[in-house]
Amino acid sequence: MSLRVLGLMSGTSADGIDAALCVIDGAPPHLTARIVRSTMVPYPGDLRGRVLDACQPGAIGSDALCMLNFAIGEAFADAAARVIDGETVDLIASHGQTIWHNVTPDGRVNATLQIGSGAVIAERTGVTVIDNFRVRDVAAGGQGAPLVAYVDHLLLRHPTLWRAAQNIGGIGNVTFLAPLTLPDAQPIAFDTGPGNALIDALMVEITGGRDQYDRGGAFAASGALDRAWLDDLLTHPYFARAIPKTTGRELFGVDAALRLMTDGRARGLSDADIAHTLTALTAHSIADAYARFAPAPIGQVIVAGGGVRNPTLMAMLASLLRPGDVLTGDDAGMSADFKEALAFAVLGYETWHNRVGALPSQTGARRASVLGQITPGDNYAALIRRTWMA
Repeated sequence: MSLRVLGLMSGTSADGIDAALCVIDGAPPHLTARIVRSTMVPYPGDLRGRVLDACQPGAIGSDALCMLNFAIGEAFADAAARVIDGETVDLIASHGQTIWHNVTPDGRVNATLQIGSGAVIAERTGVTVIDNFRVRDVAAGGQGAPLVAYVDHLLLRHPTLWRAAQNIGGIGNVTFLAPLTLPDAQPIAFDTGPGNALIDALMVEITGGRDQYDRGGAFAASGALDRAWLDDLLTHPYFARAIPKTTGRELFGVDAALRLMTDGRARGLSDADIAHTLTALTAHSIADAYARFAPAPIGQVIVAGGGVRNPTLMAMLASLLRPGDVLTGDDAGMSADFKEALAFAVLGYETWHNRVGALPSQTGARRASVLGQITPGDNYAALIRRTWMA
């Protein structure tokens, strides 16, 4: 029985909310999912600034964080309402907004916080909500991310080639996918390091907030690479850390970007040179991760996330990852812009059917877990009757 599930996602870049209404049917390994309506809603007013402040340790108090949880819930509910607009929706699956992902010095994750109250979303829309997906996997000893890896495993395996499903949001993450000729192979997934976070923070700083990102990669393209500095940046301990592993703004956020801007200027680099070198850091750290951890030669790389819209970054990746072909999610039949929203719709669908949404091979957890928490909406009883009592 198919369900219409609305996936909601805001990533590390915190630039707004991706919303995708998906029709999902079947069960693994024969599950299908397609997007029927989608939109991206920027955070209104000063909400993005409040999120970025909350991501800095000690920057805001518990009262501000409490109110931000409800404000993000209202923003997610508004994004959901824009997509629903008369459509029938059975479930809403919301990732929320990550504020902090606590990685210990030995690489374990012992806490994670995503905000955006599911109760607010359910109350405003009347639809049953599943949210707070990461916490259960962390409780089981896992990294709590990248959770899209299980959906990559379900939907993106190639008949004969090894694939890498590479997301480039604020942080980069990859899933190595065995071909269908190896039916028992499990996905391998981890965060590769910085995606757009350092580049975005640099652009905000040097333009006084006028530009939130390097549009079309044009600013980086106007600069030159400092190879010696890049080589030094690639010695960051995170890149050599064993997998599975995750990271976030605690390592590659605004504070790091400001330090790197200062370091680059001290080296005599122009701001464009700094942007070019930080863009190269994203590309080279991804290529380095493949060289270190890919279990087999990668035939195709399927890229999704905001990084797809940066031709400078994509050209660097294509050069570094030869002979593998670098494609976009659109090329593989999965929206490059709304892949993560679709992924959380699928995870919500799996949770509703009491099926796991994370595997030990992708997160390092002690066992596979059913993810998330359910907040009943006005349709809750009818949905139970339809899906569980038919």
